[in-house]
Amino acid sequence: MIWDIRPEGANRHPYKKISTAIQPMKPCLISGERSVPLEVIHQRAARAATGLASLGVEEGDSVALLLRNDMAFFEASLAAARLGAYAVPVNWHNTPEELAYIFADSGAKAVVAHADLIAPARHIVPEGTHVFVVPTPPEVLQAYDIPLKQGVPSGADPLWEQWLSGFDPIATDPPAQRASMIYTSGTTGLPKAVRREPFTPEIETFFQTRVREIFGVEEGMRTVVTGTLYHSAPNAQGLAAMRCNAMIVLQPRFDPEALLALIEKHRITSMHMVPTMFVRLVRLPEDVKRSYDLSSLKWIIHGAAPCPPEVKREMIRWWGPIINEYYGSTEIGINTSVSSQDWLARPGTVGRPIPRVHIRILDDGGAPLPAGQPGQVFIRQTGMSGFTYHQKDEKRREIERDGYITVGDIGYLDHEGYLFLCDRKVDMVISGGVNIYPAEIEKVLIGLPGVEDCAVFGIPDEEFGEALMAVVQPSGSPPPEPERLQALLRERLAGYKVPRRFEFRDALPREDSGKIFKRKLRDPFWEKAGRSI
Repeated sequence: MIWDIRPEGANRHPYKKISTAIQPMKPCLISGERSVPLEVIHQRAARAATGLASLGVEEGDSVALLLRNDMAFFEASLAAARLGAYAVPVNWHNTPEELAYIFADSGAKAVVAHADLIAPARHIVPEGTHVFVVPTPPEVLQAYDIPLKQGVPSGADPLWEQWLSGFDPIATDPPAQRASMIYTSGTTGLPKAVRREPFTPEIETFFQTRVREIFGVEEGMRTVVTGTLYHSAPNAQGLAAMRCNAMIVLQPRFDPEALLALIEKHRITSMHMVPTMFVRLVRLPEDVKRSYDLSSLKWIIHGAAPCPPEVKREMIRWWGPIINEYYGSTEIGINTSVSSQDWLARPGTVGRPIPRVHIRILDDGGAPLPAGQPGQVFIRQTGMSGFTYHQKDEKRREIERDGYITVGDIGYLDHEGYLFLCDRKVDMVISGGVNIYPAEIEKVLIGLPGVEDCAVFGIPDEEFGEALMAVVQPSGSPPPEPERLQALLRERLAGYKVPRRFEFRDALPREDSGKIFKRKLRDPFWEKAGRSI
């Protein structure tokens, strides 16, 4: 059964401010005009677990989810967990060839997919893998401007909801819990699946406590999941909120004013966000910002990418000192955290290590570096469930030193133990023997007039080895003059950090999470020169 949550006679325009009486919080999952109690979601998941077990899905197996932010994502994730199997959220931006690799590499015994996503990729699903189709809901069709007919299932594959309704809820107790098996974005090649060992009861308790503290998850919370659920942080936050019987609102695709409307309408208390969302929010007209009641907000956590300091200051000024930040990775989870107050005292920090986390800054030879000197960030967590790269054990050994793991970030610790990030090692540019961190340049460039979005990277240069290039998505027409951008950058940065070449594009290859596929911008220049990085 589906409950319609629209107030009687409410204006349905997605950006229209709606004044409604605050209703008592009910644990439910909301998407568009649909609202389903969490107990119903759990019951569907238990039925799906029985169905998957009948198909031979066992503990340690995989179930792939080719789904956008939708209720079926939670149902399939919980169903896999009930069997001790791994839910494998798949980046649906991938090409059919990339999807084929993930389906095969994960060994998925079943795929649960939205109708419009599976249609062009059905032929690459491995033989013998069961496919279940979810009609693409209206709010997703509208958000991505998908023709209605593409969201309607076709073919012989069973419909997810109808199929699971034919089974009784699974009666056996779930085995040891497993986190979702998340594929890294593959910025340096084919994606790798991060596979964790089952949690022991002690680790499960500690892990859930950590997630709740970092993400502000608590009983009675109201949250919006606005990031894509195939990413590790929104995935962890959404599932943790479900375990806490929260009200969970799914935003099919981030839109800044639409998010403000959701916060006001549902009296949202906490959210996970990424810096690109902040950038787009602060650029809203002042009258729009003032049009919505955001007083219900208590806790905002952000991470996943560097945040321009000016943008973060503006968000704190607007929303108050509720903006918290973390540093983490798919491989080793969350490692540091910092409050608004501590960040304002040390602008740019991503915080100090949380309990059980140890950080070292090492040079290329593995020697420790003193405070204030950038090097590769290595992290060790004590008493946590270990990870490996699925079917690629050797890849973990490549990033490990004495039990410490690096994901390729460059940073430094100050004298108080606060971590500051410079950039990713793979993105660092060495021009004329000087190390340059594009993230530092991007933080300034994105705040300049006429710049909507940007990416800075190194391209081949005969004289200096590498030269800086900036690809800019302009905020209007005509685009800003490159000479003007260079002049403004020189006011804030040393001359050698100013890109020598600019290119303007209508859009950058970016995921909904805000993460740019910089490799897709950079690689053609190196391939043309007959070189690779």
